[in-house]
Amino acid sequence: MSRTRSQARRCAVQALYQWQLTGADVAEVASQILEEKDVKKVDASYFRGLLSGVVKQVDKLDALLAPVLDRSVESLDPVELAIMRMGVYELQYNLEVPYRVVINEAVELAKVFGADQGHKYVNGVLDKLAATLRSAECKQKRPAK
Repeated sequence: MSRTRSQARRCAVQALYQWQLTGADVAEVASQILEEKDVKKVDASYFRGLLSGVVKQVDKLDALLAPVLDRSVESLDPVELAIMRMGVYELQYNLEVPYRVVINEAVELAKVFGADQGHKYVNGVLDKLAATLRSAECKQKRPAK
C-alpha cells in the first residue's frame, strides 16, 4: 500500500468535508489542501481524481449508499459521509485497488477523523457495498498466510 495514496485519501476526505459544508469551488478547495500539505508525500493526481470523481458522481454514490444505511444520507455525520462517499467511489470506479484496501483505508480515516466508534459504522456500510459492487472479488478465497 502506497503512503502517498494514503495521504491522497486523507487529503481527499478533508477536501470533501470542506466542500460538503461550504459548497466551495472544488478546484479552489483542492488547491488550498495541496498548498497546506507536503505535496511530495501526497499522490496529487490520485487526490485530484478522488475529489473530482466523488463530486461528479455524488448523486450516484449517495444512491448506492442509501439502501445499506440505517438512516438517511443527510443525517450522517459529515466526516463519515465524506469517508463513505470516497470509499464507495473507489469500490465502484477504482477497480485496480483491492476492496480490502479501500475498506481498510476508510476505516483508518474514520478512526482519525470520525466520531468515536464511527469507524465500525463505516466498516459495516462499506463491507455491505463491497459484497455487491465487488462480488466476484469478495468471493475469492483469501490467500494462505
